[in-house]
Amino acid sequence: MGTTLDIKIKRANKVYHAGEMLSGVVVISGKDSVQHQGLSLMVEGTVNLQLSAKSVGVFEAFYNSVKPIQVINSTIEMVKPGKFPGGKTEIPFEFPLHVKSNKVLYETYHGVFVNIQPQKGKWTPSPVDFTITPDTLQNVKERALLPKFLIRGHLNSTNCVITQPLTGELVVESSEAAIKSIELQLVRVETCGCAEGYARDATEIQNIQIADGDVCRGLSIPIYMVFPRLFTCPTLETTNFKVEFEVNIVVLLHPAHLITENFPLKLCRV
Repeated sequence: MGTTLDIKIKRANKVYHAGEMLSGVVVISGKDSVQHQGLSLMVEGTVNLQLSAKSVGVFEAFYNSVKPIQVINSTIEMVKPGKFPGGKTEIPFEFPLHVKSNKVLYETYHGVFVNIQPQKGKWTPSPVDFTITPDTLQNVKERALLPKFLIRGHLNSTNCVITQPLTGELVVESSEAAIKSIELQLVRVETCGCAEGYARDATEIQNIQIADGDVCRGLSIPIYMVFPRLFTCPTLETTNFKVEFEVNIVVLLHPAHLITENFPLKLCRV
C-alpha cells in the first residue's frame, strides 16, 4: 500500500466567515517511511461563471469575463523537505481566512450558471399586500376572455431570512370559474455578463401546492414555504453576476386559465 494524505477540518459543519480561524490536521499514512520535498497547504476560493447553452455565441465578449474570480488564495508551508516515518503522522494547521484586497467572501453556492466556492446581512421586514384581478394581470393578450375573479392576500415580508420560511395568507374573494389549484413557485434568477451584454436565466427550484380544488370563497389559505438549503443562497449582486430569487403565486382556473403573480424576494442570512 502506498502513502495516503488526508485533510481533516476541526469544525464539523465546515461553515466559516471571513476573518475566522480555519484549523485542522493533515494526516499522512503509509506502511513505510517516505522522502518528501516539503509539505504546503494551499487555500483557494473562486467564483465560476458560465453561459447557458442558449446564450453561447450571443455575447462573444463575455468569454473574457467568465474566467474564475479569485477571492481567496493563500499558501502555508507546513513542513520543510525531509522524511515522513512509517505509520500515521498528523500535522496540525491553523490560519485566518483573509480575502484578497477589494474582494468579498461570498457564501458557498452551486447554481446552474453560477458556482461560488469560498456575509452576514441586516434584515428589515418588508410586508406586501396584493390584489389579483383580470385588470392587474400583465402580458395578457385577450383580457376580455378571462373569467372574473378577485384574490387578495399578503406576504409577511419579501425581505426574507434564508433560514426562516416565507409566510403570509391568500383569500379567494370571488371567482366565476372553478379553481383547480393554487401553487407557490420559487424561481432562482442567475444573471452573468459584462458591459457588452448579459445572459439571464430563470430556473424553478421549488413548487408547493397550497390549495387543491375549488376552494371556499372568503377562506384564509396560509402561505408557508421553507427555502431549500441546497438551491438557495443570500441574494448577490456583483459586477459580473447576480443571483436573485422570486416567488410566483400561480392559480389554475377551469377550463385552462393560468394566472401568475410575481414577487421579487431578497434573501439574507443573519
